[in-house]
Amino acid sequence: MRKTFITVCVCLAMAVALTSADKKGKVMVKENGVYIVNTTTLGKDVKGYEGPTPLKVYIKDGKVQKIEFLENQETPRYWKACANHLQNKWDGMTVKQAKTAKVDGRTGATYSSDAVKKNVKLALEYYEKNK
Repeated sequence: MRKTFITVCVCLAMAVALTSADKKGKVMVKENGVYIVNTTTLGKDVKGYEGPTPLKVYIKDGKVQKIEFLENQETPRYWKACANHLQNKWDGMTVKQAKTAKVDGRTGATYSSDAVKKNVKLALEYYEKNK
């Protein structure tokens, strides 16, 4: 019984990981003039308090449009506070400005905030090298 439960959990985790990747597993796709960088694999080693904190960064005409937070294992209460605090911090910035922006994290969600900031920077660097 326990073995079956573990197998089901592993399968569900794999399904979530696969569905959070962009089309064809690519790190970056372009849709309607918007580059979308997914840090699921790019930032797999960037961890918050409980594990990886993947996100998508949307970039159009060299400016950050929005950040989308993807599923993760962070404590929901702290993750929500972190996401609400950081959600729009980079919106409208050029990629160059966003890469060097000094964004304050959310008090009480320091690990998660640091991971989000690292993932944003990774996404922006990837965009610059691969656009």
